Amino acid sequence: MEQREFDLKVVDDWVSFWNTYDLSQLDRLFLTDARVSYFSSEKPGLIKGIDALRKHHEGFGFVKGGKVQSNQLSLGDMNVDVFGPVVLVTALWRFQRANADKVQTGPVTLVYAQVGDEHRIAHAHFANYA
Repeated sequence: MEQREFDLKVVDDWVSFWNTYDLSQLDRLFLTDARVSYFSSEKPGLIKGIDALRKHHEGFGFVKGGKVQSNQLSLGDMNVDVFGPVVLVTALWRFQRANADKVQTGPVTLVYAQVGDEHRIAHAHFANYA
């Protein structure tokens, strides 16, 4: 497989996924099998496999087609390192919940794997700053 250049649009698409709560984007953004893994900043333990990841996002209110909502996720201080077909994205996330004064923030790591001509998230890890 020929190595494909990493396009930061895939990271923007993931941020949009969070800001629209569009569950139908999950299969486009992540690996869609048992290999995908995810550490949430909200729930303990490893989330493993696409079905568990889908259920996790449904628990946050994600729905197919998305919905209008006031929560906003943004990324700052992003760093991208390319290791052949694997891409490591690190950033600081900021999440403003509707009706909340406190802004959640912390580091996030996204590991992208090349699948055919695209990059998909193989692993994500959120953490919170106190």
